[in-house]
Amino acid sequence: MDGNYLGIDVGSVSTNLVIINGEGRITAKLYRRTSGRPIQSMLEGMREIAEECGCPAIAGVGVTGSGRELAGVIVGADIIKNEITTHAVAAQSIVPGVRTILEIGGQDSKIIILKNGVVYDFAMNTVCAAGTGSFLDRQAARLGVPIEEFGEMALRSLSPVRIAGRCAVFAESDMIHKQQSGHSNEDIVNGLCEALVRNYLNNLAKGKEIREPVVFQGGVAANKGIAAAFEKALGMKVMIPEEHAVMGAFGAALYARQKIMNESSPKTKFNGFSVMKRDYGTKSFECNGCAGMCEIVELMMDGIVQARWGDRCGKWSSSVHYGHRTIS
Repeated sequence: MDGNYLGIDVGSVSTNLVIINGEGRITAKLYRRTSGRPIQSMLEGMREIAEECGCPAIAGVGVTGSGRELAGVIVGADIIKNEITTHAVAAQSIVPGVRTILEIGGQDSKIIILKNGVVYDFAMNTVCAAGTGSFLDRQAARLGVPIEEFGEMALRSLSPVRIAGRCAVFAESDMIHKQQSGHSNEDIVNGLCEALVRNYLNNLAKGKEIREPVVFQGGVAANKGIAAAFEKALGMKVMIPEEHAVMGAFGAALYARQKIMNESSPKTKFNGFSVMKRDYGTKSFECNGCAGMCEIVELMMDGIVQARWGDRCGKWSSSVHYGHRTIS
């Protein structure tokens, strides 16, 4: 089916948008920092990509990421998918036959194992900060090195040092000790890259068979030092897609395209680019209806409740038609 499809990935660190055409090819993409404001970041991203493309007609919308429920209500998503499935379908689109996906983002990391084109196994790390992009950002700032130069600096190392990478606190302490011992920043940065990879493989990949083709994606895939450390540790070629930073959004767009194309009378739920002109906000309250004491989150548009979620029983979420006025 002809038309354009929008994919949105709202994460804790970055918000990414992708537009693909009817053939599944990316025609526009955007990567921006969330900066603790997921709604505003997404709306500003929509404005930027609309200005770049001239508000193209959108045939379908898919959303993913930790803020996918929030984003889905605001934009009027046709499909909402988790990060594992969107990253997997995007990788398969670029590297047919991919068997292992290594993904490191700003606040979490993932490994996805595929067999015959289907997700067979996966693991996520959302707890340990030592294996994430935000940790690298902090260490780059502490060393006075632009994060964009971090990878190149690691590759210039002549004698990498071993950094304790199992914990962010210990890693930072070890780096300070190595600096005080006179080691160069290049050697310390290289050691940090190898420590992050070692931590990733010892935790997320433990007990999993990593087989080629291997694809490395997520924002950290731009770091050449991390990519080189993976290849060294695995003894395998690691492929990095050009779209590595927006693979979640790309996968969401591909899912939207698939869903719309499979419908006999396709019609998108997309609320249009005009949503970026509305006033959105959220608030939460604790339900005392039972011992569960659920925290209920409300999404407001122009002062009107658009959606509620967080309840286990459906008492609050079922009282709202998504995208319409309160009916309770």
